[in-house]
Amino acid sequence: MALYFVGDVQGCYDELRTLLDLAGFNPEHDELWLTGDLVARGPKSLDVLRFVMSLGERATTVLGNHDLHLLATAAGYAKPKKKDQVDTLLQASDAAKLLRWLRLQPLLAEHPRHPVMMCHAGLSPQWDLATARQCAREVEDLLRSDQGNWLLCHMYANDPNHWDPRLAGLPRWRYIINAYTRMRFCGLDGSLDFHSKVSPKQQTPDLRPWFELRPQPADEPELVFGHWAALMGQCPAPRIHALDTGCVWGNQLTLWRWDDDAIFSLNCPLYAKGD
Repeated sequence: MALYFVGDVQGCYDELRTLLDLAGFNPEHDELWLTGDLVARGPKSLDVLRFVMSLGERATTVLGNHDLHLLATAAGYAKPKKKDQVDTLLQASDAAKLLRWLRLQPLLAEHPRHPVMMCHAGLSPQWDLATARQCAREVEDLLRSDQGNWLLCHMYANDPNHWDPRLAGLPRWRYIINAYTRMRFCGLDGSLDFHSKVSPKQQTPDLRPWFELRPQPADEPELVFGHWAALMGQCPAPRIHALDTGCVWGNQLTLWRWDDDAIFSLNCPLYAKGD
């Protein structure tokens, strides 16, 4: 049984299936872990959700910012972004079932047998792993509760951008959501930056990639994340794997096989431009 991780799919269903075939993925025996953002800018978000859900326990995904925005849109608290292609999904006969399933997905997933974990954007430099776990469970439980829609309605804000364990209520939950689903660069004090999306080579020295600021103890599991297409899979931090290589932007969809450290990539057509 092999363990595969794939970067942000963003509705690129045909490319996902082609890449899985290329890598020899067998849904009867193998596991597929996805870094979130299953939906949005690509043409077949509905097919992606149906496929991943159909894999049952063979698939593990985490919530990305586009996934959360889809849930907020479906609940009536946000409008689809102009470049999102989710109308077919929202109008599908099984939309309610798919969205209920999506809402149950975690922010942080840890493999039960192997020393590897996964989230969409990364782990805050101001968190140790115990704090990251606790924070993920707080928001996951809230999203699954009768307050879930309330949180989806009120999650849109850039503050607070600095972690304080004394944070409570909505400010605390906003920080957690932003760290797990939107983070790329941080200030030198660890505060979250929400503006720069470029490659670290293009960024001014007052901001640093989150993974350069966060300590990673030797006994901590390997970490897989997506979200940051400008990295093009390049993360110099040891035992941290960046897998978003911008498939929807006309670059590549990338798959990593944990068992033998094999990388599989597929060139993709351009489906979206700009932010």
